Amino acid sequence: MDVDDLEQNLLSAFSGLNTNDKDDLVVRFQNLIGQAISRPTCEFFLDMSNWNLQQAVCSYYDLEANSENLPQMSFVQDVTIGEGESVPPKTKFVKTWKIQNPGWETWPPGCVLKFTGNGAQMTHVDRISLPSLKSSETFDASIEMESPEMPGIYQGQWRMCTPTGVYCGETIWVILQVDSNGLLSLTQQMSSLPLGMGDMNMSKPAAFGSTKNPFASSSPAAFPGNNSPNDDNGNGMDEAW
Repeated sequence: MDVDDLEQNLLSAFSGLNTNDKDDLVVRFQNLIGQAISRPTCEFFLDMSNWNLQQAVCSYYDLEANSENLPQMSFVQDVTIGEGESVPPKTKFVKTWKIQNPGWETWPPGCVLKFTGNGAQMTHVDRISLPSLKSSETFDASIEMESPEMPGIYQGQWRMCTPTGVYCGETIWVILQVDSNGLLSLTQQMSSLPLGMGDMNMSKPAAFGSTKNPFASSSPAAFPGNNSPNDDNGNGMDEAW
């Protein structure tokens, strides 16, 4: 179907619409765009367009067209030394994520991996500078964090951001368990010992508890304002216990 046929079909669909019922408008919006779009997303575009269905659909397609030009970033793996272990309160540690450029275009200069503002930041630095990765290249992004003072489970979200401030790519989740018996910091310290100093007949501590993410949800809208795992934009999830 070419552009002219698509426009004609949309005009024909709009010509038969005459309702002010918001629930009905949401259903009609989903029918025009596709059932994969969530209800909150429909309501957002409709509300932004003063519940004018035609304007809402046009705004949605305008945004989709612009998003095609954004850089792409995928979360490959959490390569943090000691990943899976809990951390003592008020303890510094280093978090490292392997990310990749899965797109065809090289990342523009000035892109960063940025804390989105959702969850616990656990560091005074809110962004990591990223190189201009070429297609299929990977990069290990590291940042020093400090665990919160109180024991418990904490989560935070990080995402790639363009020089103009637009978020793109998958969301990286930090899931951290703070426990007085945590061994993550000790494991990282031991890994930095010079060769020949590690022969202390000590094995790596086992991971604390289950590796299941307590914040995971099968719902695409589990965390408002951010793309959920495996949505249209795709998201990665980092689990640290």
